[in-house]
Amino acid sequence: MTKNQPKVSRRQQILESLAQMLEASPGARITTAALAKEVGVSEAALYRHFPSKSKMFEGLIEFIEETIFSRIKLIMSEEPGALERCEKILFLLLSFTERNPGITRLLTGDALTGETDRLRNRVAQLFERIETQLKQILREAELRQGLRPNLPLSAAANVLISFADGRITQFVRSEFRRAPTEYWADQWPVIANPLLSPVPQVPR
Repeated sequence: MTKNQPKVSRRQQILESLAQMLEASPGARITTAALAKEVGVSEAALYRHFPSKSKMFEGLIEFIEETIFSRIKLIMSEEPGALERCEKILFLLLSFTERNPGITRLLTGDALTGETDRLRNRVAQLFERIETQLKQILREAELRQGLRPNLPLSAAANVLISFADGRITQFVRSEFRRAPTEYWADQWPVIANPLLSPVPQVPR
């Protein structure tokens, strides 16, 4: 560590080690004993920072939420177009998971087998929040740009989040070989082009 680098807290070190282990062993269940060995501390030391493994997973989910939703807020402030907003939000989600393979196992539930329902519900709510954001963007497109989805509003938003969800699941299922952003440049126009149409003008 160089003189100017900030010192990583033990709590942060534990979360980073957990994410690395999730990436290094796709499909494997992470034990606190193995995690303590990876961090270089005793299991008792782990529990001084996190009362349970579930709380460690919750710490990673909080990192996902903070990263994703802070950037969505930035997209909403910088990009006025509905399709452009949807594109950037979906690409954000796909590229974030591509850069963080281990954490992505939490988003698909792969690493949460045997964990509390609270964690799975929190991940489900994360995707629901993104879907709600997409729905709001599509709803506002009519007022802002005179554009309307060619599907019912809820169905249109669901198509978008389902595409991203599918690519993320494929990424984990392939043990991180199939990148979520693979074919993005070719696939997005196919999704976007029929998504919105101009609102018909009522004859006067």
